[in-house]
Amino acid sequence: MRYTGLIVRDRVDQDAAKVCKRLTRAGHQAYLVGGGVRDLLLGHKPKDFDIATSARPHEVRALFRNCRVIGRRFRLAHVLFSGGKIIEVATFRRDPRDGDAPANSVEDEDGVRLVPAQRVVDEDADLLIRHDNAFGEPHEDALRRDFTINGLFYDFERDEVIDYVGGVRDVRARVVRTIGDPAIRFREDPIRILRAIKFCARLDLGLDPELYDALIDQRSTVGRASPPRTFEEILRLLRGGAAHRSFYLLWDSGLLSLLIPELSSYLDDVGEAAVTVWRRLSAVDELTAKGQLPSDTILLSALLQSPAEEYMDGERDPALAFDAFAEEMAMRFTVPRRIRERMRLLLAVQKRFREGKVGNAARREFFSDAALLHGLDCLGRGLTPPVWAFDVSRYVEGAGSKKNKARTP
Repeated sequence: MRYTGLIVRDRVDQDAAKVCKRLTRAGHQAYLVGGGVRDLLLGHKPKDFDIATSARPHEVRALFRNCRVIGRRFRLAHVLFSGGKIIEVATFRRDPRDGDAPANSVEDEDGVRLVPAQRVVDEDADLLIRHDNAFGEPHEDALRRDFTINGLFYDFERDEVIDYVGGVRDVRARVVRTIGDPAIRFREDPIRILRAIKFCARLDLGLDPELYDALIDQRSTVGRASPPRTFEEILRLLRGGAAHRSFYLLWDSGLLSLLIPELSSYLDDVGEAAVTVWRRLSAVDELTAKGQLPSDTILLSALLQSPAEEYMDGERDPALAFDAFAEEMAMRFTVPRRIRERMRLLLAVQKRFREGKVGNAARREFFSDAALLHGLDCLGRGLTPPVWAFDVSRYVEGAGSKKNKARTP
C-alpha cells in the first residue's frame, strides 16, 4: 500500500534527500528505508537516514564523487558529507532461499500485505542465516527485514510511504511485530530477539503477543549469535536512552540469565538491594537524554559494577578476580581487551572513592571516567554525588573534606 502525507518532508535530512533525487533522476529507484522512516512516522528525530536503491554499488559510486564502496560479503555505498556524515546506500536485496516465490498475500482490515512464503521447516533444522547477498526487488527487500516497522520505504519525490508488510498499521498501533513467523525469524537470526527488546524499550512500543511467546520459546537461541554481534547489541541497549527499561525487560523475560548470568543471579539474590542497579541505569539514561552519553567502558562498568564488586570482594588480588569475572563473560559476548583493562581500573578505585579516599587517583589519566562512574554509583545508592563527580575540574586536593565527599540527602 502507498500512503501520502504521513511524513513532514522538511524533517528529512537534506543530504539524504539529495542522494535520493540524484539516483532517481539517473533512472534508478531510490527510497529512504528502515529506522529513519519508522522514526519520522513516530515523530522522533532519526539518528540515521539510510537509502535502498535499484542501483548497483558501482553505479552509485559513478554518480557521487564523494562515495566509497565498502564490504566484502555484500557491497554497500557510503556517500560522504561534511562533518563526518555518512548516508548509507544499499542495493535492494532478497533472501536467496526464497527462489521465485518469496511472498504470499494476506488481506485483513487494513488491506493487503505480504508475508514470506511458507516453508516446510523441520523443528530441529538449523535456520541460521549465514549468507544474505542476493540482489532483489523492493518488495523482496522489505520481506527480508526483521520487523514490520522497519520494512517501510519513503519515496521522497512522490511523498509516499510504501508499505508491503503492514508496517504503517503497526506504527499506528505502537507494536513490534515480525515480518512472518516470529519463531522462524528468531531462529534465522537470534539477534532479532535483542532488537525486539531494544525497539520496545527505546520507542516505548508494545510487543505483539505472538512475538512475545516466540521470544520466550526461542530465547535459548541467543547463545548461537556471534559474540561480537551480541556485544554490539548490548552496547546499543545501553546507549539508546532506555537502558533501565531494556535490561529490566531482559531480566523479566529470562534473557538476561542467558546473556549475563552474573548480573541476573545478582538481581535475583539481593532482593530490594537490586534497586541500586536500576537507579544506576536510570542515571545513565538521564545523562543520555542530556546529550552526555558516557563512553562504552563507563556504560559497561555501570551495568556490571554490583556483581563485579561482589566477585572481587575479599580477594587478595582484585585485579586477577576481575579478569576471571570478565573471562567467563567473554564466552557469551566479546569485550575488547582495551575496554576490559580500563573497566578493571575504574572499578578498582570505587570502594576508595566511597570512603572519601581519592588520593593518587586524581592524578591518573582515567580519573574523569572513574569520577563519572562514582557519580552514577552514588545516584544508584541514593546518595548525592560529590561536586567533582561530573566535573573533575572542581576536585580540590584533600578528598576527605566535606566539600568532596558524597553525602546522604
